[in-house]
Formats: sequence, C-alpha cells, structure tokens
Amino acid sequence: MPTYDYRCEHCGRFQVTQRITESPLEKCPTCGQPVERLISRNVAIVFKGSGFYCTDNRTDSGAEKKPAAKAKEETKTKTSSTT
Repeated sequence: MPTYDYRCEHCGRFQVTQRITESPLEKCPTCGQPVERLISRNVAIVFKGSGFYCTDNRTDSGAEKKPAAKAKEETKTKTSSTT
C-alpha cells in the first residue's frame, strides 16, 4: 500500500498508509483541522520478475555463442574432418 504525505496547519507534516482506492483525508487524525495532501518526490519503484532486463528476451541467433557451445562445435568439426 502506498504512503501519502499530508500537511496540517496545526500539527505539521505526517504520513498515512492508505489504499489507492481510498479517498484522501480531509481532516487531521490528531487535531481534526483540514489537511492538504502533498505530492511526494521520493517514489521507490521496484520491478520484480522476468522481462525487465534486455537479457531476458534475447535470442541466441543475434547473441554471441557461449564458450561451451563453441567448444562443442569445434570438436564436432574436427572429428568430422578427420574421418
């Protein structure tokens, strides 16, 4: 749930954790005076899961071959050329 910043003329600044679907506070929970919801500057966005990096969707056709796969190919070509 997101945390919202509010400012009360009497109490000062405070934070409240609310659901996105909840309506903003209109009165201060401590003194009952009207409050103003502030726009937050510190937004922490966390991307979890696959699909957020350029390497997640890369195909082998455009990428450089891995060393182990390259070594296997070399041994296959050597053995087929010697027989």
